Amino acid sequence: MLNSATTGTLPAGQADAWWTAGIGPHESGRQMPAWAEYVERSTASTADRTPVAGDWRQALVSCLAPLLDSARHDLAAAGHNGVVAEQFLQRLGHRLVRSAARTLVLELARARSRKELAGATPAERFLNFTHRLTGGSELAEFLAAYPVLARVLGEACRQAVEGHLELLARLAEDRELLVTELLAGVDPGALVSVEPGGDPHRGGRSTATLTFDDGTQVVYKPRPLDLHLHFNELTDWLSGKTGLGLRTVQVVPRPGYGWLGFVEHQPCADLAEVRRFYYRQGALLALLYVLDGTDMHYENLIAAGDQPVLVDVETLFHPSQQGIGVLGQDPAHSALRSSVYRTALLPLLFTGEHGVTDISGLGGDAGEVSPVNKVDWADAGLDTMHLVRRPGTTPGARNRPRLDGVAMEPRDHEIALLTGFRAAYEAIAWHRKELLGPDGLLARCATDEIRYVARPTHTYVTLLEESTHPDALRDADGRSQLLDLLWEADPSVRRLVPYELADLWAGDVPLFTARPDSRDVWAADGSRVPQLLASKGLAEVEAKIAAMSEVDQHRQQWLISACLATRPEPVVHACTTNRAGLGAAEADPERLLAAATDIADEIMAQVLGSSGGAANWLSLELLDDHHWAVMPMGAGLSNGFTGTALFLAQIGALTGAQKYSDLARDAIRPIPLLLEALSAWPETAQIVGPGLHGLGGISYGLDRLSYLLDDPDVTKWLAASLELSEQLSPDPDHFPGYVEGAAGGLAAMQAIRGLPAAARLAARYADELVSAVDRAIPAPGPGFARGYQGIGWALGQYGLPGSPYADAARAAIDLAAVNQDGRDQPADAGWCAGGAGATLARLSAGTPTDLDTYLRTATERPVLADMSLCHGELGAVEPLLWLTGSDHPATEAVRKRRAGLVLAAVQQYGPHCGTPRAVTSPGLLTGLAGIGYGLLRLGFHGQVPSVLLLEPTTGLRRPSQRTGRTEHHSTGETP
Repeated sequence: MLNSATTGTLPAGQADAWWTAGIGPHESGRQMPAWAEYVERSTASTADRTPVAGDWRQALVSCLAPLLDSARHDLAAAGHNGVVAEQFLQRLGHRLVRSAARTLVLELARARSRKELAGATPAERFLNFTHRLTGGSELAEFLAAYPVLARVLGEACRQAVEGHLELLARLAEDRELLVTELLAGVDPGALVSVEPGGDPHRGGRSTATLTFDDGTQVVYKPRPLDLHLHFNELTDWLSGKTGLGLRTVQVVPRPGYGWLGFVEHQPCADLAEVRRFYYRQGALLALLYVLDGTDMHYENLIAAGDQPVLVDVETLFHPSQQGIGVLGQDPAHSALRSSVYRTALLPLLFTGEHGVTDISGLGGDAGEVSPVNKVDWADAGLDTMHLVRRPGTTPGARNRPRLDGVAMEPRDHEIALLTGFRAAYEAIAWHRKELLGPDGLLARCATDEIRYVARPTHTYVTLLEESTHPDALRDADGRSQLLDLLWEADPSVRRLVPYELADLWAGDVPLFTARPDSRDVWAADGSRVPQLLASKGLAEVEAKIAAMSEVDQHRQQWLISACLATRPEPVVHACTTNRAGLGAAEADPERLLAAATDIADEIMAQVLGSSGGAANWLSLELLDDHHWAVMPMGAGLSNGFTGTALFLAQIGALTGAQKYSDLARDAIRPIPLLLEALSAWPETAQIVGPGLHGLGGISYGLDRLSYLLDDPDVTKWLAASLELSEQLSPDPDHFPGYVEGAAGGLAAMQAIRGLPAAARLAARYADELVSAVDRAIPAPGPGFARGYQGIGWALGQYGLPGSPYADAARAAIDLAAVNQDGRDQPADAGWCAGGAGATLARLSAGTPTDLDTYLRTATERPVLADMSLCHGELGAVEPLLWLTGSDHPATEAVRKRRAGLVLAAVQQYGPHCGTPRAVTSPGLLTGLAGIGYGLLRLGFHGQVPSVLLLEPTTGLRRPSQRTGRTEHHSTGETP
């Protein structure tokens, strides 16, 4: 026994009872808690037990056998024993071991170090340790040292038994109803297994799949199912409007719980069925979109032949969470939060140190390496057993259609998905009156219970796992220090933290519910948190349906294509496809300007917000040279709103159309807030870095925009950006490449004339580059963007002939040749890692370059299908534009020919972006802004500086910071 107080109120003089150390700071009272009573009752047993050998997990289960004995007794007292009860106890034992393993292994290591273990082998010594804990008094002594662990184990047992008995009682009460409603009048025989699934809520209760003697299965859900019943009605309504024949799940709602028919995963018979599956998937996506569904990940969808069946819809009418800070003012962030993206049915990448996996309803790939480490055991079953963290594998699910044993790739069926989405969207929009108003179908859902997802479930699961560390199990203060991290995580849900802590202390994943017609939220214990939500979920859904339009439909379809393009696959950062048979158009400047203006108009059509307020775009961005993501544009020059604004401002300057300049000005409004945030978080600023992608690119963009917009405020922002750049610390171990490091920073600072801070930074960056070349730091890869070619270019532009910088530039070109992965020639003609970048670097560094061969290749080379600046055609022509005006007689003729071919390709095929599947995106390096800017360079290269080379503005004027008047850049004279 743990102490004399086995039941009831704590006697006088027993204030130091063992279990008091397991009471959390949010709890009070002198009554012995139920978990402590359970543990004392279990450890009071003196029954002899046979030591267990064999599987190490079962050996550890034997250490906790007294707790399981009490559970077995409680089940038997309720009349439940046999196979189902033993299955339950086996699962419970493994659950207890997961909670206690870290502490048991710690005690194993201590006993080993004290040489207390008997046995000739490590395995024998491990079993000796487990045998020493098989008795009640031995377990009591162990748990007395870890009262919080005693609480965790006691609560797990007590709640598991209570929930299991509740399920069995409900099954007995509802059996006849289930036979009638779900099983077509056929009695399925005896219950043979209960397999729980999902996360534990409300006292350890979870969804479970029940299997009967004849193989029939039904699903039990310990929560109200009225919402699912109403979702079935809406799905049937949509099927009636479209003829899609969407399948729904049979639902038997009961007070506070319910039963579902089991949906079996079935393969497709042929490719036509696969296409029908994705067609219907697109229609379901449209329905989930208008109903503000979220969290529709791979576990909530079953592929039953050509039917995608949603088996969990508890997060419909989910209210939007308001962004904070800069995000709260970003219209693109708001648009993404309310789009098809939020459903989680479309590709949703979960990232970690081991890569990414798609956890969406379209994803769920089995057997992939998990992005994050999981707790595992080395030397399991030996006395040297110890914890390790290693990547696991993703389990996969039953959500993907399969043909001939192969899971079908959703991106290969984009057309079917889009067609189904379009059919359902238009049907809903056309018949929306039947959904809206007090008599509409949506009104039936007004008081249904929905789940409110305050935080990602992964956050709670991680906290529960980490709280099994022995240091968190000795006393309540240790565990509280970990769980109390929730107070600082998200200020918008701070009112929910006390209820989150109560659930976590009980071993549950916190659960919150809401109603579509209310702004209130309810905790798992029934407590009401009034007016937590910014709006009512039903009102948001009705407003969305009322606002459905062709513009919104087009935007959602773009998001579907963009999300599909993010599915994990090898990134080929090059263009290998050509446009053959093009005739060169007459590429006079006006025609090039007209083509660029069409692109600017497309970018304006895609903008979110504006009309004098905040403006931004959704874009498809390359995160790390391996994975793409759909996100609101950041502030960067290369693929952020600064680069897009620069293109629009340049169009405005050339055409005189004020609308482009006005939108450019609106787009860069967040810059001051961003710079303030980076100043407050220097670690983040350090990650942003000084290169083209970071503060160097932003500073260059602000410098150019200060000229083009004639705005003295932008010049002030530039000064703040330079000040922040000076605060960055050089990292001698980081490769100082062009897009992320000092090479890009040097090129940007050289372009910013007349500001002392820029000159100081240029000198600092140049010295860093010389040092890096001297030490021959390994480059991440070949090419201009991330290799030594970009360093050679930047140093070649900075150093006069004969200077250490010029010498270092030539040395960088030599290192670039060594770092070319054994290839004699670049893989493609592009700028970032191709022939254009190599040519520019050699020209800048003054190394021998065969211009005749280059110009001949540029004349004869077919036009690349990719038009982008990064690795496409408009990056590949950059050397021609840089050479224009040189003394080589053929340069201008070659430039004109390429300009005509490029214009013909754009007119015939459109502005083909450098993104996966050429999904249009507004950014500069891989998107529309860069293609438009490249066209302007071809037509007006004397007036439009290169953004790839960060060339300075010449012949224009800078706004005065003091007066707002403009000054001639070259003389400083006021006109």
